[in-house]
Amino acid sequence: MLKVGNLLVNYGNFEALRSVSLEVGPGEIVALLGANGAGKSTTINTISGLTEMRSGEVSFNGQDLVALPAYERVKLGIIQVPEGRKLFPVMTVLDNLLIGSFSDEARKHRAETLEMVYGLFPKLAERQDQLAGTLSGGEQQMVAVGRGLMAKPKVLMLDEPSLGLAPIMVETIFEAIVKINKLGTSILLVEQNVLYALEIANRGYVIETGETVLQGSSQELSSNEELRKAYLGL
Repeated sequence: MLKVGNLLVNYGNFEALRSVSLEVGPGEIVALLGANGAGKSTTINTISGLTEMRSGEVSFNGQDLVALPAYERVKLGIIQVPEGRKLFPVMTVLDNLLIGSFSDEARKHRAETLEMVYGLFPKLAERQDQLAGTLSGGEQQMVAVGRGLMAKPKVLMLDEPSLGLAPIMVETIFEAIVKINKLGTSILLVEQNVLYALEIANRGYVIETGETVLQGSSQELSSNEELRKAYLGL
């Protein structure tokens, strides 16, 4: 479905990615793991078309995306929920959600998708007229995920959805990710919380200093001694 091969990305003279490859198949949850600065966010920004690459391959259902601008990738169903949520704080919850459904296809299904989002996150229905900037961090993350869903994603890329959240809210967000996946959306999950990520993912990739160094099923990665020592402290 989504295929990324040998991405090379520079920020000036700094080589942010040197060789990142991954695939996300239909109906999968795939975790992208690594330490701070490993290149996880750069990888999904490149897939989204927000970061220019020097070389490599990005394709979706066999279509080459390299020359395609970010908004065209959104129309294809490649949707990113950014790290730090990036909401419009002085707009209401409802308006933040609706702005996610700007494409023609998403707009056609706006009412039913909004109902689905409120079903996943009932608190957003209660707070729909509240300014997004006045919500708690966990509630803002719900809005960010909901806004992504409003775009009718085929692949939803989540960048550090648990960052800065209380443990109970992390559980809520991860439960929602599983439900979204069961509704038919493939997930690429960028996450520092390796334990949580591998609990819900089918497969995973580990990147270090801009290159893919390890891949396998969640079970294989969970039992990998190097990974357990580096990221789980075991």
